[in-house]
Amino acid sequence: MFASPVAQSTKTRRRRLILLLAVCSLGPTLPAQPAPPEDRVHALLSRMTLEEKIGQLVQYSSRSDMTGPASSAALAPLIRAGGVGSLLNIIGAAETRKWQRLAVESSRFHLPLLFGLDVVHGYRTIFPIPLATAASWDLARIEAAERIAAAEAAAAGINWTFAPMVDIARDPRWGRISEGAGEDPFLGSAVARARVIGFQGDGRFATPESILACAKHFAAYGAVQAGRDYFTTDVTERTLREVYLPPFRAAVEAGVGTIMAAFNDLDGTPCTANAFLLDRVLRREWGFRGFVVSDWAAIEELRAHGTAADLRDAARQAVVAGLDMDMESEAYGPHLAELVRSGAVPEARIEAAAGAILVAKFRLGLVDDPYRYCDEAREKTAWLRPESLAAARDLARRSCVLLKNNGALPMKRDGITVALVGPLADSPQQQLGAWSGQSHREDTVTIRSALAEFFPGTRLRYAPGCTVRGSDTSGFKAARDAAAGADVIVAALGEEADQSGEATSRTSLDLSGPQLALLRELRATGKPVILLLLTGRPLTIEPAEPLADAILLAWHPGTMGGPAIADVLTGAYNPSGHLPVTWPRNVGQIPIFYAHKNSGRPAPHVGEPEDRYYSHYIDAPNTPLYSFGFGLSYTTFAFEGVRLNSPVLRADGAPLVVTVRVSNTGSRSGETVVQLYVRDRVGSVTRPVRELKGFAKIALNVGESREIEFKLTPNDLAFWRADMTFGPEPGQFDLFIGGDSTATLSTSFTFETTPRN
Repeated sequence: MFASPVAQSTKTRRRRLILLLAVCSLGPTLPAQPAPPEDRVHALLSRMTLEEKIGQLVQYSSRSDMTGPASSAALAPLIRAGGVGSLLNIIGAAETRKWQRLAVESSRFHLPLLFGLDVVHGYRTIFPIPLATAASWDLARIEAAERIAAAEAAAAGINWTFAPMVDIARDPRWGRISEGAGEDPFLGSAVARARVIGFQGDGRFATPESILACAKHFAAYGAVQAGRDYFTTDVTERTLREVYLPPFRAAVEAGVGTIMAAFNDLDGTPCTANAFLLDRVLRREWGFRGFVVSDWAAIEELRAHGTAADLRDAARQAVVAGLDMDMESEAYGPHLAELVRSGAVPEARIEAAAGAILVAKFRLGLVDDPYRYCDEAREKTAWLRPESLAAARDLARRSCVLLKNNGALPMKRDGITVALVGPLADSPQQQLGAWSGQSHREDTVTIRSALAEFFPGTRLRYAPGCTVRGSDTSGFKAARDAAAGADVIVAALGEEADQSGEATSRTSLDLSGPQLALLRELRATGKPVILLLLTGRPLTIEPAEPLADAILLAWHPGTMGGPAIADVLTGAYNPSGHLPVTWPRNVGQIPIFYAHKNSGRPAPHVGEPEDRYYSHYIDAPNTPLYSFGFGLSYTTFAFEGVRLNSPVLRADGAPLVVTVRVSNTGSRSGETVVQLYVRDRVGSVTRPVRELKGFAKIALNVGESREIEFKLTPNDLAFWRADMTFGPEPGQFDLFIGGDSTATLSTSFTFETTPRN
């Protein structure tokens, strides 16, 4: 029943009566329990006009939005007429309550609005960027982070987030690689599931602390050519299905409520109007029952793509293909009614779209309690809770990846003086990264302030040295002076927040501005140098690598990034992150990823005669600077004794059990990520040289050993075969187990499809 925290007005009571009558129209008596959302929606749709149904398909932004020029539509009259189903970029319990009241007390059926926002890696408590949290390989903590983000956003009136981004990205020139889980569909799928569940909980929305999730951008947006945002793609259907679609399917299987169509085209048809994606794959093959929203003004952009002559035709193409909600194109409201009446668009298609959106509102509990996400009292206590900040600190340090260490780390805590140098050492906004939610500058604990706790007074000497961009080197002298009086140098370099994320494609991934020159100055002092990288994507640091005794990748670590980094630098936490993306030597290698296909002329094996006629560069190795899955620790781990429960996996048999013994052979307790890779030796089409098929993050004490078990089923070997059917093929397979994608511990097995006699 209606449970608004405010006094019920006459209009509110009338709204309840209308909804009650709509439900009662399904039968002679009111059921003891509320009818299923689908039944209640059916009752409503039977009473709504065509224009009111279309109104549910329309989304407008706040007049002061973040991602593009807002439309000039007068919102209040449209909302009163039932012409708006959702608003985005309206923030705060009081503000969302104001707009919700307008909708539920003024429109004919008193239907509530959805309030959407990009809650990408936190709302007020900002976690590390998604690419960083993927580097933790810690699914439970990733899920917990999104649960906190959902609770904070929900307290501010937000009931729908445009996240998670689950695009596979293999080109770090594309700035939005920062928003996803990297290059691998297996890891990406696992992270997608965790993030959807984090936002939505069990999907029942029993409490107003879970919000509707939106998997984006459907599909293959991470494959844009030249790494250029909003650009075109050219991928085969096999690559689409094997690489770019699996994380979306994982999100659907996890119950994601909404999907956002991508800006790019796919096989010549923009995703906004791509029936193959939105109807055949998403709904008919996968059984998705939620709704699809466009990206910002993407329906209008069909004209720029060159597939629609005008906005009317763009609206027709999009809705017929299966796109339900129009975000800020002003295409559906002005044109769909006329298109239906002319026969160009079936009214059943409008009913299906409106019905899916209304079901989401019922699922969220908004129809019965429109203000459940607009609680100002809860809003005051939901943000920056001590347990939330502790979780942000913990996930940030687990996301750090130790790329190099010649003994400079961990730093001693006693008896030394530290020179903290670099433009990102004391920059609260920059360490948050792109899409930093509703963070406030004073919320963020910087590296400088955190290290001052470990090295008080004059034991911490600070100088920014230079800016991230530009050419000013006047700060070099102060940096050298700080280094001269220190025992060790920490150089905080990398990218500013607006150098990665949306609309930040780069043709050079070198350290920008005078940062590399500053690092050379610091190296010349003869003191140990620790390079601390803050970035939203892989950078080409091959020139910087020999200048540092240790390299710690901290990404853009969020609100509690400073304390997290201090924990790792001082050894209070032993780094355990592993790369979710291959790290190139230079941009000429891009795109570079571990699961590539082999060439007919691969590199010669060790001991084979030299031959220049194989697939290689003449000016750089084929290998990356750091491999996918790579990450060092302050301890060491050994992988040995791999064994199988059977040399044969049968299609009609039990799973293949793979066991490996992992030991901590160093002098500190620590965590590592055990990774299992498979190679199909012969297929009906070419197959990747390796594919990730299992991982486990484990903690081991000094001297401790543990047997880790993986199970492989025929479905783990399946792929899109030569005839474009999906399934495994019989043959020989190799297994590799270790700490990254170059693991050498291996064995093999046979997959058989014929039943045993």
